[in-house]
Amino acid sequence: MDCTCCISPTRRRLLGALGAVAGGAALGVSGKPAQAAQATQATRPAVAPASQRSIDVHAHYYPESYCDLVGKEGSNYGGSFVCDGHSFTFKTPAGGLGPLPMKFIDVDQRLRDMDASGVDVQALSLSVPMAYWGDRAFNARLAKTWNAAASDVYRAHPTRFVVLATLPMLDAHDALDELDRAAALPGVRGVYMGTNIDNRDLDDPRFDPIFARIAQMGLPVFLHPQQTVGGSRLADYYLSNLLGNPFDTAIAASHLILGGVMDRYPTLEITLPHAGGALPILLGRIDAGWNVRPETRKLAQQPSSYARRFSYDSVSHSGPVLEFLIKNVGVDRLVLGSDYCFDMGYEQPVRFLDRVPLDNAERNMIVGGNAARLLRI
Repeated sequence: MDCTCCISPTRRRLLGALGAVAGGAALGVSGKPAQAAQATQATRPAVAPASQRSIDVHAHYYPESYCDLVGKEGSNYGGSFVCDGHSFTFKTPAGGLGPLPMKFIDVDQRLRDMDASGVDVQALSLSVPMAYWGDRAFNARLAKTWNAAASDVYRAHPTRFVVLATLPMLDAHDALDELDRAAALPGVRGVYMGTNIDNRDLDDPRFDPIFARIAQMGLPVFLHPQQTVGGSRLADYYLSNLLGNPFDTAIAASHLILGGVMDRYPTLEITLPHAGGALPILLGRIDAGWNVRPETRKLAQQPSSYARRFSYDSVSHSGPVLEFLIKNVGVDRLVLGSDYCFDMGYEQPVRFLDRVPLDNAERNMIVGGNAARLLRI
């Protein structure tokens, strides 16, 4: 069923495009687009060098089918979706958002925005309220619905999008089943996951089988804050986002390090949003704790040695912060992000890098080279 507020012409164009590309060549794991795709890209403004596509790893998408599911069947579990044709709002037991602009849903508008900002490829991901609410069956339906819809967008525009699949993490068996199914969908290049799952941290043993399978498949994991820390103390001034998001990222990464997840799965690739949040600047303090506190001594190496096990997106809102990351972690661990299309994101993610002194090779790595390696583009 379609949500009544969504733009039906967009849906018709999407379905038509799906048919048009059914027999055409898509962008595969080899990263070699078809000649027709290259010709299409050549007509767009080239912000990045022609040899280096710009890849935005932090771009959120709400499909019509997902919105419809939240607004209808989701009402049985305390969810709602309200739309007036100009904006929409989510409310769920796991959190809510809104009002949000329709371009989160409208793929045509998204493509126009990408062209205007010089972004060649977006890695589509879900955002709050994620899929970690409702009962077990509904949790699985949310994930399957989002993954299928995002894969359809890739099939319609295979040179412009890839997909970061969401998993029904409330049950490990369901998550593994959906991981196996989603990994075979066209365009899926990684996994998208909250910094916590229904307020359970990521080093909880129930998530170990999921991380083991993800590592075995060689899929990167991209984290995003949700149900952040702070409670009522962060209720004013939008501090739940301004402070809550970067703190929650630091907490999640610390659990992955100190809880031994990164040791148990040495090939696991994790990307942290918002330039790693508060983690990079606190690594010295965490190391100090490792030296004197028995609670942290499960690790053979000091915590800061794991900094290069993570990648960090560029959504820092600060040139000096990115310079700090380049100096202390390495330019090969930074990837382009926009947080599309939240008001706290970048309208010009590629141009933001002008605030950082970079040579051409370094800039190319951040604009797309590092992400191309992670996402197998």
